[in-house]
Amino acid sequence: MPTVRSADGTTIAFDQHGEGPAVVLVGGATQHRRIDPSTGQLTTLLATDFTVVHYDRRGRGDSGDTGPYAVEREIDDLAALIKQVGGTAHVYGMSSGAVLALRATAAGLPVTRLALYEPPFIIDDSRPALPADYLDRLTELLSAGRRADAVGHFMTYAVGLPPEVVAEMRGSQMWAAAEAVAHTLAYDGAVMGDTMSGRPLPRSWATSVTVPTLAIDGGESPTWARDAVRALADLLPRARHRTLPGQTHGADPTVLAPVLREFFAA
Repeated sequence: MPTVRSADGTTIAFDQHGEGPAVVLVGGATQHRRIDPSTGQLTTLLATDFTVVHYDRRGRGDSGDTGPYAVEREIDDLAALIKQVGGTAHVYGMSSGAVLALRATAAGLPVTRLALYEPPFIIDDSRPALPADYLDRLTELLSAGRRADAVGHFMTYAVGLPPEVVAEMRGSQMWAAAEAVAHTLAYDGAVMGDTMSGRPLPRSWATSVTVPTLAIDGGESPTWARDAVRALADLLPRARHRTLPGQTHGADPTVLAPVLREFFAA
């Protein structure tokens, strides 16, 4: 298993497949290599044309977790991976991983092309905004060792699932996997910042994210999610918007891969 050392000494584990221009995949909340078969399949599909890096974000899977957490440290992790594969890379981010990829690009990382799938921004009143004390409450639950309740808090308020649906999910295999990395939900909360508050996206991104960008949503995703992707594409100067018909927040890799391949090969 290859690893790379981040700026603060944290070991970041990754898989690397294929040959060609480098593409780094950035997972969303709770995702990592052991429990993320869809991104593993996406890696295989893209590796026919690219050198694909699928890594465990810090605190997950085989990666380390040096404290205290800071978004800047996650950006450093991505910088170390890009350096490892030659100094520049295309980057694909999913959900909150898309926001991390976006913030890393805004910070000046050598990203050549940026593809983002449904960053979960809430930019208006089309769905309830995150409670102002969401991250504080999440941190309290984690500090008390209430990992299952922390996952439920995330599913209810960040994902937006009805409480009765969240209750039915408890005890499932998916729930157990999320509970194992529940501490990293606070990391994703920090990555999202105030972008789930119902306010417009930061105007500063229009000048700090100038690389070619593809903002993607699923045609069957809820209106609030699709509106956010469209707003991001309108904001960034070199972005275009693409909708994948029939897809939701968990896009089929066989549908997504050709779109990414075309964009990264341009």
